[in-house]
Amino acid sequence: MSSTSRRTAAALAALALAGTLAAGCAASDSTSRAASSRAAAAPSPSSSDCWRSGTSGDDWNDWDSWGPGMGPGMMDRDDCSWGPGMMGGHYWQRGDGTPVKTLDQARQRADAFADRLDLHVGEVMQFSKNFYAELETPSGRLATEILVDPADGDTGIEYGPAMMWNTDYGMHHGGQTQTRISPDQAQNRAQQWLRDRGSNLSADEAEAFPGYYTLRTLRSGKINGMLSVNASTGAVWDHTWHGTYTATSEH
Repeated sequence: MSSTSRRTAAALAALALAGTLAAGCAASDSTSRAASSRAAAAPSPSSSDCWRSGTSGDDWNDWDSWGPGMGPGMMDRDDCSWGPGMMGGHYWQRGDGTPVKTLDQARQRADAFADRLDLHVGEVMQFSKNFYAELETPSGRLATEILVDPADGDTGIEYGPAMMWNTDYGMHHGGQTQTRISPDQAQNRAQQWLRDRGSNLSADEAEAFPGYYTLRTLRSGKINGMLSVNASTGAVWDHTWHGTYTATSEH
């Protein structure tokens, strides 16, 4: 798969979800109906009322399913932004085409991107499909989450919660949301979500980002994946796009 296709798919994820997720995935019957009508390729937020079965990492990586008319031109601006009007631009940075194979190399790419936002790189994780990194403010507060493409070094805001729920650095930055869910409640919500789906995974402690929480999922105490919980609605969004966990690099 080409890097242009990856960039295009990430941008299209925002477009596909913007209409239904501008205020998060509210726990209501109407949200459930909206979720069921979204394209199967789009990663979907989930709660007891708006979770849509049948969406998996394989669905998300079915890049061809986005259909015709969604060409790479959306991402071809010289400033490497998402495109006109999307999050103010500068939320994607092209790589140099060199494969990223190690955590150190991924951190270098993440550092270069973080500088654009006056942020610092914290934890970096390696998965089979991408590298993931947390960005922090100068004071150490968690700011947002990004992905590094191992194929060519392309780096940008992670699709999913970081794009749609982050009130400071996401697509709806500047939006006013009320935090109704505490970290403990987010962990309990995530654990219940896993339990309801017959999973034997457990939810780790919740890390607070602007507008939402992200938690590691654990199997026998070892990292398996991630999911996020909306701090206002309690909706759960499974990070189905990482693949198999490999390793972590701390600060």
